[in-house]
Order: sequence, then structure tokens, then C-alpha cells
Amino acid sequence: MGDNREENRGRNVNRQSQKGTARRALTPEEEQAYYQNRQGGYYQGGQGGPQGGYYQGGYYQGGQGGPQGGYYQGGQGGPQGYYEDSDDGKKSRKKKKKKKHRKLIFAIEIIVLLILAVGLFGAAQLGRMGRIKLKDIVVNTGLTSKKGYLNLALFGVDSRDGELDGGTNSDTIMVCSINQKNGEIKLVSVYRDTYLDVNDGSYSKANSAYAGGGPERAINMLNKNLDLDITDFATVDFSAVIEAVDLLGGIDIELTDEEVKWLNAYLIETSQVTGVSYENVQASGVQHLSGIQAMAFCRIRYTEGWDYKRTERQRQVLEKIFEGAKSQGITTLVSMITTMMPYIKTSLSNTEIIALAADIGKYTIAGTEGFPYDKVAADVDAGDCVVPVNLAANVKQLHEYLFGDTEYTVSDTVQQISNQIINNTGIQ
Repeated sequence: MGDNREENRGRNVNRQSQKGTARRALTPEEEQAYYQNRQGGYYQGGQGGPQGGYYQGGYYQGGQGGPQGGYYQGGQGGPQGYYEDSDDGKKSRKKKKKKKHRKLIFAIEIIVLLILAVGLFGAAQLGRMGRIKLKDIVVNTGLTSKKGYLNLALFGVDSRDGELDGGTNSDTIMVCSINQKNGEIKLVSVYRDTYLDVNDGSYSKANSAYAGGGPERAINMLNKNLDLDITDFATVDFSAVIEAVDLLGGIDIELTDEEVKWLNAYLIETSQVTGVSYENVQASGVQHLSGIQAMAFCRIRYTEGWDYKRTERQRQVLEKIFEGAKSQGITTLVSMITTMMPYIKTSLSNTEIIALAADIGKYTIAGTEGFPYDKVAADVDAGDCVVPVNLAANVKQLHEYLFGDTEYTVSDTVQQISNQIINNTGIQ
């Protein structure tokens, strides 16, 4: 082994000599240190060694030029760099991203086109709806607008000849207040016999305002007496209720024995007016009502609670229709729009109606109430009326319910009307 070392040493000297660099022969002690260093260096991590150099810390494991951190793992010129970070790699990734991006854009375009198609169809159908342009809407002086709320007037009329512009009393008078932030809807029925200022100091039953001046006068009556800022309305003929309920496949309503008796009695006249055939309801309890049965249910007023209970029934049916419409697909909703058009008149534009319909999924009916809260039935100069006790206090309570305004103070106009009602009726 010693001879071999000497031979190798000689070869090393010859190589160095050939390169033009003289190198002295290593001593036995220096050779031993060299090979020990090589075992812990070249192969084990010494300078230039594979663990910490060529194979383990350099070329293969991340040293300069090594594949883990260099050629193969992202070093300069390495495969992670070449295949992942090189120009060719970047171009490949960009192409993939572009393909995905095109697919995403295409999917969005399809959705948008479908929405537009439905919207255009809806707009075409909405063009068949009767429109009334309001000209002189009155809002009390000093009234602070309730930001974030959309207030609408809803009127239901029993029009035997399809006349919705006026000339008939509004059997249903509702204020629909929509909280546009959270989608909550609150409905308030104004009892049709409520004694109010219906037209510039003329006091009578609330439902006479629609008969005398159509929706414009009826809206002004609500704004003036209740400190509201309503600017739009929708009026429906009772036939619209029949159509809507039938398109939904009926609604479930719980009936008392007394309600069954009166419902069947109203079916006769309702069928004569609308031409819709009917079947009597056979029992009390939860019953699945058809459109004409639901309409007859809405008209009942000769049970305990009288007209107060009747408006409660109307709100109940409206809530059932609303919930049913929310759960239906677009086909049923379009059918409802198409079928109900002839029975509706409104001041809302097509754009406003489509915007409301688009958000139907977020709306919920948070509550329904009747107005006035504190009241007495009395025979006054306008006949048998519901007299608010007193109007100002009821309006304050109304604003707390609709808008959560506990600090509300009524306007001078409402206070004057309240005082006049006390003076006319002697009820306070």
C-alpha cells in the first residue's frame, strides 16, 4: 500500500509539472490529512465534497449549480428554474391561465345572457301592465325622509268592470315598507273605515279617497295622515289573487268552523263576479285552498274581529303568496307575471319592478299589523267608522314599528288633523 501511495504521489507531481506548476511531494502525515478531509469533505461535506458540496450541498442539494437548489430545484439554470421559471415555463403557465380565464369569462357571459334574456322577456310582459303617472304627490312639510326604506302603497279593489283607476272604494289599503339594507318587509293594513282627512279637510272613511280621486288621492291621504313619503303604488283587482294562488298550486290556511261557513257563502258571489267555478270547503282545520277559495277567505268580515280580522286574513294570504313565489322557479314566476298583468296597475317603471323582483330571494316578511292601534268604533258624521284614539299617538307608534324610531315627533299637519278628529267626533 505504501508503494501505491508513492506511485500516486509521483503521478500527481507529474500532472502538476505538465501544467507548468511545480508541486512538492506530500509527506505521509499530509497525505493522511488529505484523505481524511476528503472522506469528510468531498464525499462527506468538506469543501468541494458531495454532502456539503458537489453531491449533497452543491450540485444535487442546493449548492451553487447543484440540482436540488440549483439545476433541478430552482438554481440558476436548474430544472425548477428551467422548467418552472424559465421563459418557456412562464409561457406554458400563461397559456394554461389564459385557457382557464377564457372558460371563466365564457361561463359569466352565459349567465349574464340568461339574466338579460329573462329580463327582456319580463320587460316585454311588464309592458302589458297598466300604468298611472302620478303628478301631485303631497308630503308633509318638515318630514324627515327615512333613509334606507322604500315605502309603497298597495290597494285592492273589487272592480266588477276591471276599472282600476278609481271610481271604486279600495277594500284593501296597505303600507308596504321595505328595509333595503336587510330585506325585511313590514305590512300595515289601514282599516278601510278609518276616520281620516281624505281630501283637503274633508273627513270620511279612508277607502273613499280611492273612489274619489284614484291612487293619487289615496296616496296623499296616507302621506298626510300618517307622515309618510310614499311616491309609488300598485293596485290589484281581486281576480289577481285568484290567478296567483292557482299558479302556485294553492295555499294552506287554517280555518275555524265559523270561517268555513262564511267562506262558502262568499264563494257564490265571488264565482258570479269572476266566472270562476268553485267547490265548497268541507271542514275546518288546515285546508289547501284554491284561488277562488282564498279570495273568498279574504272577503270574510262577519266573524269575531269584523273588519280588523278581515285585514288580518288579507295579510295572511298575501304572505302565503309571497313565500310561495320565492320558492318557485323562474318558469312559474314568469307565468305569474304574464297572467296577472291585466289585473294590475302601478306607477312603478319596468326597471324598478325588475330590480325588486331580482332581489326577491333576500326579502322576508318581518311582520304585519293593523292601523290604527288604539281605536273605537263609532257612528259619526261619515257613518260607522273606526276612530283613532288619538291619531297623533297612533302615528308615533306606527313610526316606531316601521322604522324603529322611538324618538319620533309627529308633524304639525298630523297634529292638526288629530285635533280636528277629536273636535269632529268628541273621541280622544
